[in-house]
Amino acid sequence: MTTASRTSAARAADERPAHRDGNVLRWLGAYASSMAGDGVYYVALSWAAVQAGTPAQAGLVLSVSALPRAVLMLGGGVLADRFGPRRVVIASDAVRCAAVLAVAALLFLTGPSLWPLTVLALVFGTVDAVFVPAVGALPARIADRGQLARVQGMRGLAYRFAVIVGAPLGGLGVAVGGAAAAFGLAGLLTALSLPLLLRVRMRDLPPDDAADDTPDARGRTARADLVAGLRHIRRHPVLAPLTVAIALGDLGFVGPLNVGLTLLADERGWGASGMGWVLSGFGAGAGAASLLLALRGRLPHAGRVAGWSLLAGSPAIGALAFAPALAAAVGTAVLIGLLAGLSGAVCAALLQTQADPAYLGRVTAVASLVSLGLTPLSMPLSAAAVGVWGTGPVFVVSAGVCGLGGIVALAVPALRRAELPR
Repeated sequence: MTTASRTSAARAADERPAHRDGNVLRWLGAYASSMAGDGVYYVALSWAAVQAGTPAQAGLVLSVSALPRAVLMLGGGVLADRFGPRRVVIASDAVRCAAVLAVAALLFLTGPSLWPLTVLALVFGTVDAVFVPAVGALPARIADRGQLARVQGMRGLAYRFAVIVGAPLGGLGVAVGGAAAAFGLAGLLTALSLPLLLRVRMRDLPPDDAADDTPDARGRTARADLVAGLRHIRRHPVLAPLTVAIALGDLGFVGPLNVGLTLLADERGWGASGMGWVLSGFGAGAGAASLLLALRGRLPHAGRVAGWSLLAGSPAIGALAFAPALAAAVGTAVLIGLLAGLSGAVCAALLQTQADPAYLGRVTAVASLVSLGLTPLSMPLSAAAVGVWGTGPVFVVSAGVCGLGGIVALAVPALRRAELPR
């Protein structure tokens, strides 16, 4: 094949829609398998912890992974940029698979015990701190820039599929063979991701001279790399306000839609099944947003779409606390999921297309930290506030915080005018 033919073939591959790109589909298959394994793992961990200790001890085991995830997330972004996101994701899934299978074998031989479950939760939290930034930085390395919005939509669909499949499989595993069998199933699902990831091809990112803040970037320490990544975000006209908008949107969203919803369902007498219907409504709305992006491939005026989605979704969050009946609450949850899913996917695509290639892991780490690492802190605060003021005022305040994210996105000209590449 001549050089011209190879160039033409490469260009044709670049222009291939993501849903027809085997490279993207292999990654999505690996991602869905890994996330389904996570779903089974959490069911198994919850069940085993309850069987091995008191409710308070079980709660501690379930929450112990949050600290290393939050503390180490920024370092995980540095690793993703230094070693490449594909290598980091492969290593993360391999470690998780080995850890889960080891605990499955231990429980099978000895029975439920708190100490191996605690160690496993710590390992998962540590690995997640590395995995999350790397998996967020991967799409830009496997798909053309113009396909990133579609990839985000497809990733959202893969995640929803994993959520739907993972929890029931975990319950089935526990019912058939106890926690040991469920942990074994989680390990096998995670293992399925490895051969797919090994076949994923990485695109060469364009050279970026701006990424070298020092004469010899290769000799920099990890701390210097982290500082350089934070400086890149702070100085960027789009990334800085986008990070603030993401943080505000998630802070206003996580508390009410998690612990707040539980308390609301109890207050209204909807019960666990009613809460499940509301959560299903949210999932359906988020899935519809992902499907829209997967089909459209690109939305014009991305900055405005992100801002208006956050702003329009905030009244729906407040209205959820005042829904007169369960059916109205489910419909409101569908709307919240649609708008939150749309803004989340568009924000993720903007992060990947606006960030300089050398900083993708660190940019993703910062965005993940404000979303996954810090926002869970709003859950105990929301619970305490509901106990003092009730669900209505807390949901309204949370809606206002979420709306502030939309105002930031629309008030900053560079972010408001930001576009996804064609």
